Amino acid sequence: MSGRLDSAQPYALGLFRIAVGLLFACHGAASLFGVLGGASGSGGTIDAGAWPGWYAAVIQLVGGGLVLLGLGTRAAALVSSGSMAYAYFKVHQPGALWPMENGGEASAMFCWAFLLLVFTGSGAFGLDRLLTRRTSEREETAPERKTPVAA
Repeated sequence: MSGRLDSAQPYALGLFRIAVGLLFACHGAASLFGVLGGASGSGGTIDAGAWPGWYAAVIQLVGGGLVLLGLGTRAAALVSSGSMAYAYFKVHQPGALWPMENGGEASAMFCWAFLLLVFTGSGAFGLDRLLTRRTSEREETAPERKTPVAA
């Protein structure tokens, strides 16, 4: 049973990455464009350049999109995880210690989910794997260049 589950790990990780990236990008789109209920469910948007909300929304949209596609997954996940850690400690944690009490459950979950992706990579179905495969194929087919040895 363990062997079968281990062989499915890249696919489960890829599906996890897609779901987390999509949900994160939706938060950014809602805040920036007023779709899906808008910023904080009000139907509105965040004013351009407003600190920290607008910058967080840009990170959510771009970072979530990159993670969703599996393109630059580790770097995008690192920035996204950091932004959610900032959101938790600056916005939610001063209200109460536990996420259940301070409304920071989503921030905490996104922070840890993205941190996991920093260490695991994109898994299956990611553009990272496709680009890596093409690069390694080119390197294998390229003729070896010998460096002249100076006497």
